[in-house]
Amino acid sequence: MVKYNNQNQISIEEFKTPFQQKLNSENRWVKLSLTVPWDSLATIYYKTMSEDQGRPGIDARRIIGAMIIKHKLNLSDEETVMQIQENAYQQYFLGYSTYEEATVFSPTLFVEIRKRLGAEKFDEMNTSIIETALEIKDTKRKQTAGKGQFNEETPVEGSSKEEGTKPNSGRLILDATVAEQAIKYPNDLELLNDSRQESENLIDLLFTMTDLKKKPRTYRRTARRNFLSIAKKKKKSKNELRKAIGKQLSYLSRNLGHIERLLERIGSIPFPLKAKEQKRYWIIQEIYRQQKQMYDAGNHICSDRIVSISQPHVRPILRGKSRNSTEFGAKIGVSLWEGYAVPDTISWNAYNESQDLIGQCEKYNERFGFYPEIVSADNVYGTQTNRNYLKSKGIHFSGKPLGRPKIQTQENQKELRKERHRRKQEYRERIPIEGKFGQGKNGYRLNYIRAKLQNTSESWISCIFFVMNIVKLASEKINSFFYYTIFAQKFILKRFYCKLDLNYGQ
Repeated sequence: MVKYNNQNQISIEEFKTPFQQKLNSENRWVKLSLTVPWDSLATIYYKTMSEDQGRPGIDARRIIGAMIIKHKLNLSDEETVMQIQENAYQQYFLGYSTYEEATVFSPTLFVEIRKRLGAEKFDEMNTSIIETALEIKDTKRKQTAGKGQFNEETPVEGSSKEEGTKPNSGRLILDATVAEQAIKYPNDLELLNDSRQESENLIDLLFTMTDLKKKPRTYRRTARRNFLSIAKKKKKSKNELRKAIGKQLSYLSRNLGHIERLLERIGSIPFPLKAKEQKRYWIIQEIYRQQKQMYDAGNHICSDRIVSISQPHVRPILRGKSRNSTEFGAKIGVSLWEGYAVPDTISWNAYNESQDLIGQCEKYNERFGFYPEIVSADNVYGTQTNRNYLKSKGIHFSGKPLGRPKIQTQENQKELRKERHRRKQEYRERIPIEGKFGQGKNGYRLNYIRAKLQNTSESWISCIFFVMNIVKLASEKINSFFYYTIFAQKFILKRFYCKLDLNYGQ
Protein backbone atom coordinates (compact mmCIF):
# COMPACT_ATOMS: atom_id res chain seq x y z
CA MET A 1 0.00 0.00 0.00
CA VAL A 2 1.29 3.45 -0.88
CA LYS A 3 2.05 5.73 2.04
CA TYR A 4 3.40 9.14 1.06
CA ASN A 5 3.82 12.38 2.98
CA ASN A 6 3.80 15.80 1.39
CA GLN A 7 7.37 17.01 0.84
CA ASN A 8 6.65 20.52 2.09
CA GLN A 9 9.09 19.90 4.92
CA ILE A 10 9.29 22.04 8.02
CA SER A 11 11.97 24.71 8.16
CA ILE A 12 15.35 23.82 9.55
CA GLU A 13 14.81 26.07 12.58
CA GLU A 14 11.81 23.95 13.63
CA PHE A 15 13.67 20.63 13.44
CA LYS A 16 13.90 19.35 17.02
CA THR A 17 17.02 17.65 18.35
CA PRO A 18 17.76 16.21 21.79
CA PHE A 19 20.83 18.44 22.03
CA GLN A 20 18.91 21.75 22.34
CA GLN A 21 20.63 23.30 19.32
CA LYS A 22 19.58 24.24 15.81
CA LEU A 23 20.94 22.58 12.70
CA ASN A 24 23.39 24.44 10.52
CA SER A 25 21.80 25.48 7.23
CA GLU A 26 25.20 25.28 5.51
CA ASN A 27 25.55 21.56 6.19
CA ARG A 28 26.03 19.43 3.04
CA TRP A 29 23.01 17.21 3.78
CA VAL A 30 20.78 20.23 4.28
CA LYS A 31 21.89 21.71 0.95
CA LEU A 32 21.53 18.38 -0.81
CA SER A 33 18.00 17.93 0.54
CA LEU A 34 16.98 21.13 -1.27
CA THR A 35 18.42 19.83 -4.54
CA VAL A 36 16.85 16.38 -4.89
CA PRO A 37 13.48 16.37 -6.73
CA TRP A 38 11.81 14.21 -4.10
CA ASP A 39 8.28 14.26 -5.50
CA SER A 40 9.22 13.08 -9.00
CA LEU A 41 11.50 10.37 -7.59
CA ALA A 42 8.77 9.21 -5.21
CA THR A 43 6.34 8.90 -8.13
CA ILE A 44 8.78 6.59 -9.91
CA TYR A 45 9.38 4.55 -6.75
CA TYR A 46 5.67 4.01 -6.07
CA LYS A 47 5.12 2.54 -9.52
CA THR A 48 6.48 -0.72 -8.09
CA MET A 49 3.91 -0.83 -5.28
CA SER A 50 0.18 -1.44 -5.05
CA GLU A 51 -2.05 1.49 -4.13
CA ASP A 52 -4.68 -0.48 -2.18
CA GLN A 53 -3.13 -3.81 -1.17
CA GLY A 54 -0.64 -4.70 1.53
CA ARG A 55 0.37 -2.82 4.63
CA PRO A 56 1.55 0.80 4.38
CA GLY A 57 5.11 1.00 3.12
CA ILE A 58 8.00 3.14 4.29
CA ASP A 59 8.04 6.68 2.97
CA ALA A 60 9.74 6.90 -0.43
CA ARG A 61 12.00 9.77 0.63
CA ARG A 62 13.51 7.66 3.40
CA ILE A 63 14.14 4.77 1.01
CA ILE A 64 15.68 6.88 -1.76
CA GLY A 65 17.59 9.06 0.70
CA ALA A 66 19.09 6.02 2.40
CA MET A 67 20.29 4.72 -0.99
CA ILE A 68 21.92 8.09 -1.69
CA ILE A 69 23.67 8.11 1.70
CA LYS A 70 24.87 4.54 1.24
CA HIS A 71 26.56 5.09 -2.11
CA LYS A 72 27.75 8.63 -1.45
CA LEU A 73 29.66 7.50 1.66
CA ASN A 74 30.54 3.96 0.41
CA LEU A 75 28.86 2.27 3.37
CA SER A 76 27.57 -1.24 3.86
CA ASP A 77 23.86 -1.84 4.37
CA GLU A 78 24.26 -2.23 8.15
CA GLU A 79 26.57 0.77 8.48
CA THR A 80 24.16 2.97 6.52
CA VAL A 81 21.32 2.27 8.93
CA MET A 82 23.55 2.97 11.92
CA GLN A 83 24.87 6.22 10.42
CA ILE A 84 21.32 7.46 9.86
CA GLN A 85 20.38 6.49 13.41
CA GLU A 86 23.28 8.54 14.85
CA ASN A 87 23.26 11.58 12.55
CA ALA A 88 20.60 14.29 12.88
CA TYR A 89 21.57 15.91 9.57
CA GLN A 90 21.04 12.68 7.70
CA GLN A 91 17.65 12.26 9.36
CA TYR A 92 16.73 15.76 8.21
CA PHE A 93 17.86 14.75 4.71
CA LEU A 94 15.44 11.79 4.88
CA GLY A 95 12.53 14.08 5.76
CA TYR A 96 12.31 13.57 9.54
CA SER A 97 10.69 16.39 11.50
CA THR A 98 12.50 15.52 14.72
CA TYR A 99 15.47 13.42 15.79
CA GLU A 100 14.61 9.76 16.39
CA GLU A 101 16.79 7.10 18.00
CA ALA A 102 14.99 4.20 16.30
CA THR A 103 16.45 2.71 13.13
CA VAL A 104 14.92 3.88 9.86
CA PHE A 105 14.39 0.26 8.69
CA SER A 106 16.09 -3.13 8.73
CA PRO A 107 19.36 -3.36 6.75
CA THR A 108 18.04 -6.43 4.93
CA LEU A 109 15.46 -4.20 3.25
CA PHE A 110 18.20 -2.83 0.98
CA VAL A 111 18.25 -6.13 -0.90
CA GLU A 112 14.49 -6.02 -1.49
CA ILE A 113 14.75 -2.39 -2.60
CA ARG A 114 17.40 -3.27 -5.18
CA LYS A 115 15.26 -6.16 -6.43
CA ARG A 116 12.14 -4.00 -6.60
CA LEU A 117 13.67 -1.02 -8.38
CA GLY A 118 16.15 -2.63 -10.74
CA ALA A 119 18.10 -0.81 -13.42
CA GLU A 120 14.90 0.32 -15.20
CA LYS A 121 13.57 2.48 -12.34
CA PHE A 122 16.96 4.04 -11.72
CA ASP A 123 17.09 4.88 -15.42
CA GLU A 124 13.78 6.72 -15.01
CA MET A 125 15.20 8.54 -11.98
CA ASN A 126 18.25 9.58 -14.01
CA THR A 127 15.89 10.95 -16.65
CA SER A 128 14.10 12.94 -13.95
CA ILE A 129 17.45 14.35 -12.76
CA ILE A 130 18.34 15.38 -16.33
CA GLU A 131 14.95 17.09 -16.74
CA THR A 132 15.62 19.06 -13.55
CA ALA A 133 19.04 20.03 -14.93
CA LEU A 134 17.37 21.20 -18.14
CA GLU A 135 15.03 23.42 -16.13
CA ILE A 136 18.04 24.98 -14.40
CA LYS A 137 19.70 25.65 -17.78
CA ASP A 138 16.51 27.20 -19.15
CA THR A 139 16.17 29.43 -16.09
CA LYS A 140 19.80 30.45 -16.39
CA ARG A 141 19.37 31.20 -20.10
CA LYS A 142 16.24 33.30 -19.55
CA GLN A 143 17.82 35.34 -16.76
CA THR A 144 21.01 36.00 -18.70
CA ALA A 145 19.04 36.73 -21.89
CA GLY A 146 17.15 39.40 -19.99
CA LYS A 147 20.47 41.07 -19.22
CA GLY A 148 21.50 41.04 -22.88
CA GLN A 149 23.98 38.22 -22.65
CA PHE A 150 22.41 36.15 -25.44
CA ASN A 151 20.58 37.35 -28.50
CA GLU A 152 17.70 35.54 -30.14
CA GLU A 153 19.92 33.97 -32.81
CA THR A 154 22.33 32.37 -30.34
CA PRO A 155 21.75 28.59 -30.19
CA VAL A 156 21.55 27.20 -26.68
CA GLU A 157 22.97 23.72 -26.11
CA GLY A 158 20.56 21.41 -24.33
CA SER A 159 17.37 23.45 -24.69
CA SER A 160 14.07 21.97 -23.57
CA LYS A 161 11.75 19.84 -25.69
CA GLU A 162 9.15 22.58 -26.02
CA GLU A 163 11.65 25.16 -27.27
CA GLY A 164 13.35 22.88 -29.82
CA THR A 165 14.83 25.83 -31.78
CA LYS A 166 17.57 23.67 -33.33
CA PRO A 167 17.14 20.24 -34.96
CA ASN A 168 20.39 18.90 -33.54
CA SER A 169 21.93 20.31 -30.39
CA GLY A 170 24.40 19.26 -27.73
CA ARG A 171 27.35 16.92 -27.49
CA LEU A 172 26.91 13.24 -26.67
CA ILE A 173 30.00 11.43 -25.35
CA LEU A 174 30.04 7.62 -25.48
CA ASP A 175 32.30 5.00 -23.95
CA ALA A 176 32.21 1.64 -22.18
CA THR A 177 33.80 0.24 -19.04
CA VAL A 178 33.55 -2.76 -16.72
CA ALA A 179 32.01 -2.65 -13.24
CA GLU A 180 33.98 -5.37 -11.51
CA GLN A 181 32.30 -7.70 -9.06
CA ALA A 182 33.63 -8.35 -5.55
CA ILE A 183 34.74 -11.93 -6.23
CA LYS A 184 37.95 -13.81 -5.59
CA TYR A 185 40.29 -13.73 -8.57
CA PRO A 186 39.43 -17.02 -10.27
CA ASN A 187 41.68 -19.79 -11.48
CA ASP A 188 40.78 -23.24 -12.74
CA LEU A 189 42.38 -25.20 -9.89
CA GLU A 190 40.63 -23.30 -7.08
CA LEU A 191 37.33 -23.33 -8.96
CA LEU A 192 37.48 -27.12 -9.28
CA ASN A 193 38.45 -27.47 -5.63
CA ASP A 194 35.47 -25.36 -4.55
CA SER A 195 33.18 -27.41 -6.81
CA ARG A 196 34.50 -30.61 -5.27
CA GLN A 197 33.78 -29.32 -1.77
CA GLU A 198 30.24 -28.37 -2.83
CA SER A 199 29.70 -31.88 -4.22
CA GLU A 200 30.91 -33.40 -0.94
CA ASN A 201 28.39 -31.27 0.99
CA LEU A 202 25.61 -32.50 -1.30
CA ILE A 203 26.69 -36.12 -0.75
CA ASP A 204 26.60 -35.62 3.03
CA LEU A 205 23.11 -34.13 2.76
CA LEU A 206 21.68 -36.82 0.47
CA PHE A 207 23.21 -39.64 2.52
CA THR A 208 21.08 -38.64 5.52
CA MET A 209 17.95 -39.20 3.39
CA THR A 210 18.82 -42.79 2.46
CA ASP A 211 18.88 -46.08 4.36
CA LEU A 212 22.52 -46.76 3.50
CA LYS A 213 24.82 -47.70 6.35
CA LYS A 214 28.07 -46.64 4.67
CA LYS A 215 28.67 -43.29 3.03
CA PRO A 216 30.08 -43.32 -0.52
CA ARG A 217 33.85 -42.88 -0.61
CA THR A 218 34.92 -39.38 -1.75
CA TYR A 219 38.68 -39.28 -0.91
CA ARG A 220 38.18 -35.74 0.40
CA ARG A 221 41.32 -35.74 2.56
CA THR A 222 43.52 -36.94 -0.27
CA ALA A 223 41.95 -34.44 -2.67
CA ARG A 224 42.53 -31.64 -0.18
CA ARG A 225 46.21 -32.56 0.23
CA ASN A 226 46.70 -32.73 -3.53
CA PHE A 227 45.18 -29.29 -3.94
CA LEU A 228 47.22 -27.65 -1.16
CA SER A 229 50.49 -29.16 -2.39
CA ILE A 230 50.15 -27.12 -5.59
CA ALA A 231 48.17 -24.11 -4.35
CA LYS A 232 50.83 -23.20 -1.75
CA LYS A 233 53.61 -23.07 -4.32
CA LYS A 234 54.65 -19.58 -5.40
CA LYS A 235 55.81 -20.78 -8.81
CA LYS A 236 53.92 -23.53 -10.57
CA SER A 237 54.90 -25.12 -13.83
CA LYS A 238 52.34 -25.84 -16.54
CA ASN A 239 52.77 -29.58 -16.15
CA GLU A 240 52.17 -29.39 -12.38
CA LEU A 241 49.01 -27.32 -12.86
CA ARG A 242 47.67 -29.61 -15.57
CA LYS A 243 48.32 -32.69 -13.43
CA ALA A 244 46.61 -31.11 -10.40
CA ILE A 245 43.60 -30.05 -12.49
CA GLY A 246 43.30 -33.57 -13.88
CA LYS A 247 43.19 -35.01 -10.35
CA GLN A 248 40.51 -32.55 -9.22
CA LEU A 249 38.47 -33.38 -12.32
CA SER A 250 38.60 -37.08 -11.46
CA TYR A 251 37.54 -36.43 -7.85
CA LEU A 252 34.66 -34.20 -8.99
CA SER A 253 33.55 -36.72 -11.61
CA ARG A 254 33.39 -39.48 -9.00
CA ASN A 255 31.38 -37.26 -6.63
CA LEU A 256 28.87 -36.30 -9.34
CA GLY A 257 28.34 -40.00 -10.02
CA HIS A 258 27.68 -40.62 -6.32
CA ILE A 259 25.13 -37.78 -6.28
CA GLU A 260 23.25 -39.25 -9.24
CA ARG A 261 23.06 -42.67 -7.62
CA LEU A 262 21.91 -41.19 -4.30
CA LEU A 263 19.17 -39.22 -6.06
CA GLU A 264 17.97 -42.39 -7.77
CA ARG A 265 17.92 -44.25 -4.45
CA ILE A 266 15.78 -41.62 -2.70
CA GLY A 267 13.47 -41.17 -5.69
CA SER A 268 10.42 -41.53 -3.44
CA ILE A 269 11.04 -37.98 -2.13
CA PRO A 270 9.65 -35.48 -4.70
CA PHE A 271 12.19 -32.68 -4.12
CA PRO A 272 15.13 -33.87 -2.04
CA LEU A 273 17.16 -30.72 -2.71
CA LYS A 274 16.05 -27.18 -1.98
CA ALA A 275 16.11 -24.55 -4.72
CA LYS A 276 19.46 -23.11 -3.61
CA GLU A 277 21.06 -26.55 -3.35
CA GLN A 278 19.64 -27.63 -6.72
CA LYS A 279 21.06 -24.50 -8.32
CA ARG A 280 24.51 -25.22 -6.85
CA TYR A 281 24.31 -28.76 -8.19
CA TRP A 282 23.57 -27.53 -11.70
CA ILE A 283 26.40 -24.99 -11.47
CA ILE A 284 29.08 -27.50 -10.47
CA GLN A 285 27.90 -29.82 -13.24
CA GLU A 286 28.38 -27.04 -15.78
CA ILE A 287 31.78 -26.13 -14.28
CA TYR A 288 32.89 -29.75 -14.64
CA ARG A 289 31.74 -29.83 -18.27
CA GLN A 290 33.57 -26.61 -19.13
CA GLN A 291 36.78 -27.53 -17.33
CA LYS A 292 36.79 -31.03 -18.82
CA GLN A 293 36.32 -29.56 -22.30
CA MET A 294 39.25 -27.16 -21.85
CA TYR A 295 41.41 -29.87 -20.25
CA ASP A 296 40.88 -32.24 -23.16
CA ALA A 297 41.45 -29.50 -25.75
CA GLY A 298 44.54 -28.18 -23.95
CA ASN A 299 43.43 -24.53 -24.02
CA HIS A 300 41.62 -21.96 -21.87
CA ILE A 301 38.84 -21.01 -24.28
CA CYS A 302 35.20 -21.70 -23.41
CA SER A 303 31.92 -19.97 -24.18
CA ASP A 304 29.89 -18.62 -21.23
CA ARG A 305 32.69 -19.51 -18.88
CA ILE A 306 31.73 -19.63 -15.18
CA VAL A 307 34.31 -18.07 -12.85
CA SER A 308 32.37 -18.06 -9.56
CA ILE A 309 30.06 -20.63 -8.00
CA SER A 310 28.17 -18.06 -5.93
CA GLN A 311 27.81 -15.69 -8.90
CA PRO A 312 27.58 -17.83 -12.05
CA HIS A 313 26.37 -14.87 -14.15
CA VAL A 314 29.80 -13.16 -13.96
CA ARG A 315 31.93 -13.54 -17.07
CA PRO A 316 35.55 -12.67 -17.87
CA ILE A 317 35.77 -9.48 -19.96
CA LEU A 318 39.00 -9.09 -21.95
CA ARG A 319 40.02 -5.43 -21.86
CA GLY A 320 43.61 -5.48 -23.11
CA LYS A 321 44.83 -3.00 -20.50
CA SER A 322 48.31 -3.02 -19.05
CA ARG A 323 47.15 -3.29 -15.43
CA ASN A 324 44.33 -5.80 -15.80
CA SER A 325 44.06 -7.61 -19.11
CA THR A 326 40.91 -9.37 -17.89
CA GLU A 327 38.16 -7.97 -15.68
CA PHE A 328 35.27 -9.84 -14.10
CA GLY A 329 31.94 -8.08 -13.99
CA ALA A 330 29.34 -6.34 -16.10
CA LYS A 331 30.28 -4.35 -19.18
CA ILE A 332 28.35 -1.08 -19.28
CA GLY A 333 27.86 1.32 -22.18
CA VAL A 334 27.58 4.86 -20.83
CA SER A 335 26.42 8.09 -22.46
CA LEU A 336 27.47 11.47 -21.02
CA TRP A 337 25.71 14.81 -21.49
CA GLU A 338 26.87 17.97 -19.69
CA GLY A 339 28.43 15.89 -16.91
CA TYR A 340 25.36 13.67 -16.40
CA ALA A 341 26.12 9.99 -17.09
CA VAL A 342 23.54 7.29 -17.79
CA PRO A 343 24.31 3.54 -18.17
CA ASP A 344 22.34 2.68 -21.31
CA THR A 345 23.61 -0.92 -21.58
CA ILE A 346 24.51 -3.41 -18.84
CA SER A 347 25.73 -6.73 -20.23
CA TRP A 348 27.36 -9.66 -18.45
CA ASN A 349 28.89 -10.95 -21.68
CA ALA A 350 31.68 -9.35 -23.63
CA TYR A 351 30.36 -7.45 -26.65
CA ASN A 352 31.49 -4.81 -29.11
CA GLU A 353 30.38 -1.46 -27.72
CA SER A 354 30.00 -0.01 -31.22
CA GLN A 355 26.54 -1.61 -31.41
CA ASP A 356 25.33 0.73 -28.64
CA LEU A 357 25.73 3.95 -30.63
CA ILE A 358 22.43 3.90 -32.51
CA GLY A 359 20.42 3.02 -29.38
CA GLN A 360 22.15 5.71 -27.33
CA CYS A 361 21.42 8.38 -29.95
CA GLU A 362 17.77 7.33 -30.01
CA LYS A 363 17.59 7.53 -26.20
CA TYR A 364 19.11 11.01 -26.41
CA ASN A 365 16.28 11.96 -28.78
CA GLU A 366 13.71 10.53 -26.34
CA ARG A 367 15.11 12.55 -23.44
CA PHE A 368 15.54 15.92 -25.14
CA GLY A 369 13.33 15.85 -28.22
CA PHE A 370 16.19 16.20 -30.72
CA TYR A 371 19.37 14.40 -31.74
CA PRO A 372 22.84 15.50 -30.67
CA GLU A 373 24.86 17.76 -32.89
CA ILE A 374 28.17 15.98 -32.18
CA VAL A 375 28.96 12.44 -31.01
CA SER A 376 32.37 12.03 -29.36
CA ALA A 377 33.58 8.46 -29.01
CA ASP A 378 36.49 6.11 -29.65
CA ASN A 379 37.35 4.97 -33.15
CA VAL A 380 35.76 1.60 -32.32
CA TYR A 381 32.37 3.33 -32.63
CA GLY A 382 33.19 4.55 -36.12
CA THR A 383 31.90 1.55 -38.07
CA GLN A 384 30.41 2.01 -41.51
CA THR A 385 26.92 1.24 -40.20
CA ASN A 386 27.21 3.84 -37.44
CA ARG A 387 28.64 6.46 -39.79
CA ASN A 388 25.78 5.97 -42.24
CA TYR A 389 23.27 6.32 -39.40
CA LEU A 390 24.90 9.50 -38.07
CA LYS A 391 25.04 10.98 -41.57
CA SER A 392 21.34 10.31 -42.08
CA LYS A 393 20.53 12.16 -38.83
CA GLY A 394 22.87 15.07 -39.56
CA ILE A 395 25.17 14.22 -36.61
CA HIS A 396 28.91 14.90 -36.75
CA PHE A 397 31.15 12.06 -35.58
CA SER A 398 34.39 13.25 -33.99
CA GLY A 399 36.48 10.29 -35.02
CA LYS A 400 39.11 9.32 -37.53
CA PRO A 401 37.67 8.97 -41.06
CA LEU A 402 37.71 5.61 -42.76
CA GLY A 403 40.13 4.77 -45.55
CA ARG A 404 43.78 5.53 -46.13
CA PRO A 405 45.14 8.88 -44.95
CA LYS A 406 45.83 11.53 -47.55
CA ILE A 407 49.37 11.89 -48.87
CA GLN A 408 50.93 15.10 -47.64
CA THR A 409 52.13 17.54 -50.29
CA GLN A 410 53.17 21.16 -50.29
CA GLU A 411 49.72 22.22 -51.46
CA ASN A 412 47.71 20.44 -48.76
CA GLN A 413 50.25 20.65 -45.93
CA LYS A 414 48.45 23.43 -44.04
CA GLU A 415 45.07 21.79 -44.58
CA LEU A 416 46.24 18.44 -43.23
CA ARG A 417 47.87 20.16 -40.25
CA LYS A 418 44.60 21.88 -39.40
CA GLU A 419 42.74 18.60 -39.81
CA ARG A 420 45.08 16.78 -37.40
CA HIS A 421 44.75 19.60 -34.88
CA ARG A 422 40.96 19.45 -35.12
CA ARG A 423 40.94 15.68 -34.53
CA LYS A 424 43.20 16.02 -31.50
CA GLN A 425 40.93 18.71 -30.10
CA GLU A 426 37.85 16.53 -30.68
CA TYR A 427 39.60 13.57 -29.04
CA ARG A 428 40.33 15.67 -25.96
CA GLU A 429 36.67 16.59 -25.70
CA ARG A 430 35.77 12.98 -24.85
CA ILE A 431 38.04 13.04 -21.78
CA PRO A 432 35.18 13.98 -19.37
CA ILE A 433 33.68 10.50 -19.65
CA GLU A 434 36.99 8.97 -18.56
CA GLY A 435 36.91 11.30 -15.59
CA LYS A 436 33.36 10.14 -14.84
CA PHE A 437 34.56 6.53 -14.83
CA GLY A 438 37.37 7.50 -12.47
CA GLN A 439 34.91 9.27 -10.19
CA GLY A 440 32.66 6.21 -10.11
CA LYS A 441 35.45 3.72 -9.45
CA ASN A 442 37.56 5.73 -7.02
CA GLY A 443 34.83 7.67 -5.24
CA TYR A 444 31.83 5.35 -5.37
CA ARG A 445 33.47 1.90 -5.73
CA LEU A 446 32.07 1.16 -9.16
CA ASN A 447 34.94 -1.32 -9.48
CA TYR A 448 33.82 -3.29 -6.40
CA ILE A 449 30.15 -4.27 -6.72
CA ARG A 450 29.23 -6.25 -3.61
CA ALA A 451 25.76 -7.42 -4.62
CA LYS A 452 25.39 -11.18 -5.18
CA LEU A 453 22.52 -11.57 -7.62
CA GLN A 454 22.44 -10.45 -11.23
CA ASN A 455 19.47 -8.08 -10.90
CA THR A 456 20.69 -6.58 -7.61
CA SER A 457 24.14 -6.00 -9.13
CA GLU A 458 22.58 -4.17 -12.08
CA SER A 459 20.52 -2.09 -9.65
CA TRP A 460 23.68 -1.34 -7.62
CA ILE A 461 25.49 -0.10 -10.76
CA SER A 462 22.59 2.08 -11.86
CA CYS A 463 22.23 3.53 -8.37
CA ILE A 464 25.88 4.64 -8.38
CA PHE A 465 25.33 6.65 -11.57
CA PHE A 466 22.10 8.04 -10.07
CA VAL A 467 23.95 9.30 -6.98
CA MET A 468 26.71 10.83 -9.13
CA ASN A 469 24.06 12.69 -11.11
CA ILE A 470 22.47 13.92 -7.87
CA VAL A 471 25.85 15.32 -6.77
CA LYS A 472 26.30 16.96 -10.18
CA LEU A 473 22.84 18.51 -9.96
CA ALA A 474 23.62 19.90 -6.50
CA SER A 475 26.79 21.55 -7.79
CA GLU A 476 24.82 23.08 -10.69
CA LYS A 477 22.32 24.67 -8.30
CA ILE A 478 25.02 25.93 -5.94
CA ASN A 479 27.13 27.44 -8.74
CA SER A 480 24.17 29.08 -10.47
CA PHE A 481 24.19 32.04 -8.06
CA PHE A 482 27.91 32.68 -8.62
CA TYR A 483 27.39 32.33 -12.37
CA TYR A 484 24.81 35.11 -12.44
CA THR A 485 26.92 37.41 -10.26
CA ILE A 486 30.22 37.04 -12.14
CA PHE A 487 28.71 37.22 -15.63
CA ALA A 488 26.66 40.28 -14.70
CA GLN A 489 29.86 42.04 -13.64
CA LYS A 490 31.57 41.12 -16.93
CA PHE A 491 28.57 42.34 -18.93
CA ILE A 492 28.51 45.71 -17.13
CA LEU A 493 32.27 46.19 -17.63
CA LYS A 494 31.99 45.30 -21.32
CA ARG A 495 29.21 47.86 -21.90
CA PHE A 496 31.21 50.47 -19.97
CA TYR A 497 34.38 50.03 -22.05
CA CYS A 498 32.41 49.98 -25.29
CA LYS A 499 30.93 53.38 -24.48
CA LEU A 500 34.42 54.73 -23.87
CA ASP A 501 35.51 53.30 -27.26
CA LEU A 502 38.37 51.36 -25.65
CA ASN A 503 39.82 48.00 -26.65
CA TYR A 504 38.17 45.79 -24.06
CA GLY A 505 40.15 42.71 -23.09
CA GLN A 506 43.62 43.84 -24.28
